[in-house]
Amino acid sequence: MENKCVMVIDCELPTGLIANTAAVLALTLGKKIEGIIGPDVIDGGGQLHKGITTTPIPILKSSGSTIKDLRDTISTNYPDLLLVDFSNAAQTTKNYKDYTEKIASFTNTDLAYLGIAIYGDKKSVNKLTGSLPLLR
Repeated sequence: MENKCVMVIDCELPTGLIANTAAVLALTLGKKIEGIIGPDVIDGGGQLHKGITTTPIPILKSSGSTIKDLRDTISTNYPDLLLVDFSNAAQTTKNYKDYTEKIASFTNTDLAYLGIAIYGDKKSVNKLTGSLPLLR
């Protein structure tokens, strides 16, 4: 089975929030997917460069409502895919304790998603996201 990883981010967000959303999603992917970060490398001049992702991660754009629908579809119908989300509950808190308290008080209807990351079977990921354009 060949795997694929994509991010889908709300294109209506300001540039700073888009960058922050991608960073948060990437950090979680790095922790959850074994081997996604390659080993450190040495350049031709002998300088060390920390390992980076071994997997391309296209960033796609969509609306917040489509991201929510996509997230709901994946969580209900695709249990084998890794799904990471970044919501308004996370974006509006200053620390993890506040986030866990806030999200515990939210229901699915309260959550708005700034972005999601999806990792798993390439065919499934393509089926779900193949029609979405790249974020440029």
